[in-house]
Amino acid sequence: MTRVFSGVKPTGHLTLGNYLGAMRQWAAVDQHQADALFCIVDLHALTVEHDPARVRRLSRQAATLLLAAGLDPELCTVFVQSHVDEHARLSFVLECVASDGEMRRVIQYKEKSARERARGGSVRLSLLTYPVLMAADILAYGADEVPVGDDQSQHVELTRDLAVRFNQRYGHTFVVPRATLPRVAARVMNLQEPTSKMGKSDDSGSGIVYLLDEPDVARKKVMRAVTDSGREVVYDREARPGVANLLEILAACTGGNPEALSSVYESYGALKKDTAEAVVEVLRPVQDRHRALCADPGYVEGVLRDGAERARAMARPTVDAAYRAIGLLPAVSDTGAVLNAAR
Repeated sequence: MTRVFSGVKPTGHLTLGNYLGAMRQWAAVDQHQADALFCIVDLHALTVEHDPARVRRLSRQAATLLLAAGLDPELCTVFVQSHVDEHARLSFVLECVASDGEMRRVIQYKEKSARERARGGSVRLSLLTYPVLMAADILAYGADEVPVGDDQSQHVELTRDLAVRFNQRYGHTFVVPRATLPRVAARVMNLQEPTSKMGKSDDSGSGIVYLLDEPDVARKKVMRAVTDSGREVVYDREARPGVANLLEILAACTGGNPEALSSVYESYGALKKDTAEAVVEVLRPVQDRHRALCADPGYVEGVLRDGAERARAMARPTVDAAYRAIGLLPAVSDTGAVLNAAR
């Protein structure tokens, strides 16, 4: 069976973009058709200035929302990255295969480091090396596919490069994964800046619909969305990014086609109204389920505990094999037995 790995970073509240672009497909398709692992990648949240209490709070919230979105722990593995030591173990080994140059060419490093410097802050070394940790997240589990938005494709390509390089130098150890993109709404854009991604880490929430926004709040954000000059409703991502974004959101919420939907509307107002209602309705069951899960925190904790145990058992043989392949001496117990599980 195909193995799938993907994760969410607890750096902000999860958004409509996270749901339409990834989480809904994970629940509706991936967990049923693959051996699927879904991870809250909390170590990645430490690469920039952060509030420790907020990271913990958002990690728990993200886990709860993944379950509320339909992930079933009987069908897939849901866990927190820092609960499985193999991620950090493998990350350093892969750093010994990666080069400084390819890390500095990563687009997100360039963008985030520039923002940090513009604010007068320092750039953490982990911001430069975190794509290697992301590669470790994927390679530790022998994942065949990584469902990502199109802005994350570069990270999967780097993962592929590191896997191939390691295999060539030290012997075949890793599965070489491939990125898979959702059919519609692979990248939901900010409602106020439709040329920018709807990111959960943005400073202003006026263009972002969060999964836990109250219905009236979500409606207002959609109704106030930036459109384009002119009045004709046309699906053209380059020339009409604001309208195209609304059409893609509506299509993703209703199962329609954005180009076909453009012919239905004669005004921006009607398009906004229908899109707003579609967003409210698609979020309603997620919010209802989230409230129920919050009332039973022990259930979520149990899911994460069991998920970490399963993930650890899957990752350890591959990470142990990588340690041996690169030349590290296996640890032994007091009785002289080799501790590494896979020989």
